[in-house]
Amino acid sequence: MLDQYERYKRVIRDERLPVALVDLDAVDHNIETLLADVRQHGKTLRLASKSVRCPWLLKYITEKGQGVIRGILSYSVTEAAFLVEQGFTDIIVAYPTVQPVDCQLLAQLNSRDCRVAIVVDSEAHLQALRGTPERPIPVVIEIDLSYRPLGRRVHLGARRSPLRTPEAVLELARKIMQRRDLKLLGLMGYEAQIAGVGENNPFSPLLNPARKLIKKLSRPYVAQMRQRVLELLRREGFSVEVFNGGGTGSVAFASADPSLTEVTAGSGFLCSHLFDYYAHLKLKPAIFFALQVVRISDPGFVTCHGGGFIASGQAGADRLPVPYLPPGLELTTLEGAGEVQTPLRVPKHITLRPGDPVFFRHAKAGELAEHFNEYLIIRGETIQARAPTYRGLGKCFL
Repeated sequence: MLDQYERYKRVIRDERLPVALVDLDAVDHNIETLLADVRQHGKTLRLASKSVRCPWLLKYITEKGQGVIRGILSYSVTEAAFLVEQGFTDIIVAYPTVQPVDCQLLAQLNSRDCRVAIVVDSEAHLQALRGTPERPIPVVIEIDLSYRPLGRRVHLGARRSPLRTPEAVLELARKIMQRRDLKLLGLMGYEAQIAGVGENNPFSPLLNPARKLIKKLSRPYVAQMRQRVLELLRREGFSVEVFNGGGTGSVAFASADPSLTEVTAGSGFLCSHLFDYYAHLKLKPAIFFALQVVRISDPGFVTCHGGGFIASGQAGADRLPVPYLPPGLELTTLEGAGEVQTPLRVPKHITLRPGDPVFFRHAKAGELAEHFNEYLIIRGETIQARAPTYRGLGKCFL
């Protein structure tokens, strides 16, 4: 890893820090790793834009997928409109909206050459949408796949859709079919408690056995529920063109599910550090940010300028960025990663001086793009491109 540190150090020697970089060799490895199961089971993969937020990379990953990667899973209607401008034509907006301005824009985006669908899970979502009989808005019904072994008292998974039975999904599908300005495109069934939970988390190791058990118990329930919903809709005469599921943490499981037509992944292509903690994933870190060392307060310590890029989600140590190169550095307990400074413990065999870079990994790949205007795209010791992020293009879709 010291060789890797020296290589990255040479690549950014003339750059102003902080800087963010993406290693294309690692990205290529991750693409092949994630697509192996998808190809084996004849599925396609929908790329989660939220986890990338850089048009150059979205296009690169899609092209490298050689037809297996098809379509984008977007996180807002305004982002979908921007991606249409960037040339993407098959988009599902993964989160509902009832804002009139969003619904008007969604209706405008759908054309002969472009399909922008949106996820729904209630009649309120349908009432807000207004397409036309000539250009109906495609909608995708989301099923709740959280694990509830004790009913409402225990909810293991993301709190998303209220649709928890095949009959509830069928009822909403019938309401869609009553509308000439809407079209049922398909279904989404995201198994958050499997895809979004690493079972080897070093920051809370005592919970890892429970995480493993929850994932083990959830898998048969998730597969059965998706099958039951699909069979009921088909029996009632509904066509399901798209059935989306999975995430980076469950690509293998979702790819093997015969009910699904496609799986989703995003963060795994860049491998932020949360994806080190999945037992079955063999991905390579591909995205980093570098801070400069500016102080040496005591022997065995250095202080970097900036670095407080904290990830969203439940607060905890695993939401902090982690120092990656040179190896062996650690955040201090009392300060963590700060907005203006980040102190680090330095092992005895590592020597750092003011001006030297330290390379960090963010917990969530996409969120790093909110802090940098561009990514340095590198291969070997060459900067191949300077790719603007959404922020660098003046776009914010949060």
